[in-house]
Amino acid sequence: MTSLTPADAERLKLAFQRCRDMEGTLNEQLRAYADAGREIFPAYGNAVDRLVERLGQNGGGENAPRPGEVMPPFMLPDDRGQLVGLPSLLTRGPVAVMFFRGHWCPYCRLNVRAVIQAQDRINAMGAQIVAIMPETQEYTEKFIADSGAPFPVLTDLDNGYALSLNLAIWLGTEIQLLLSYQDMAKFHGNDGWMLPIPAVFVVGRDGLVKARFVDPDFRKRMEIDDLLAALESACREN
Repeated sequence: MTSLTPADAERLKLAFQRCRDMEGTLNEQLRAYADAGREIFPAYGNAVDRLVERLGQNGGGENAPRPGEVMPPFMLPDDRGQLVGLPSLLTRGPVAVMFFRGHWCPYCRLNVRAVIQAQDRINAMGAQIVAIMPETQEYTEKFIADSGAPFPVLTDLDNGYALSLNLAIWLGTEIQLLLSYQDMAKFHGNDGWMLPIPAVFVVGRDGLVKARFVDPDFRKRMEIDDLLAALESACREN
């Protein structure tokens, strides 16, 4: 099993910075980083392909809430330990519930940066963003500090809420070995190596899902224009 060398880790860091600063859509940035990552750390790229294939065969994320269905409510702690519930958020307007893998994930960092760049437009239409991750409060604080996220970032410890939505997955031994340089047990407060499938659910004030993006390939995310269009549509309904 090939591990990531310090030199390759530095190359990945530089590739991330290049992709972050490039012109283009979110998914163009994500594809560019995935291509760079495959060149620098091919063992991981190939392992992810196999993981995605396995998840696809098992219908990964297929049974998550669909448009027209009720979004199951949550009550989860934010980075200050205060509980945040979906029903209370919906009293203020539609909400995009976004699942991220963690502060360490470069795809999530690109994703959240693109959302933050659209935050003024989201605020202007009266919509909200809430992020959910399986990391402890210490690392949701780091995620907020590093990204400058102006929206709540909630801890779904042990992936309880993600499991209830059929979004939680086990990464498998191959990925676990390749990511052994990441201290997942410390990040998560457990050594289960479970992560949510990154997903977005746009929820109207009536509590119903208006749009969703669920893809077992974490290298793909809901495009920002699609997110804005779904939120705008949800705002018009209310």
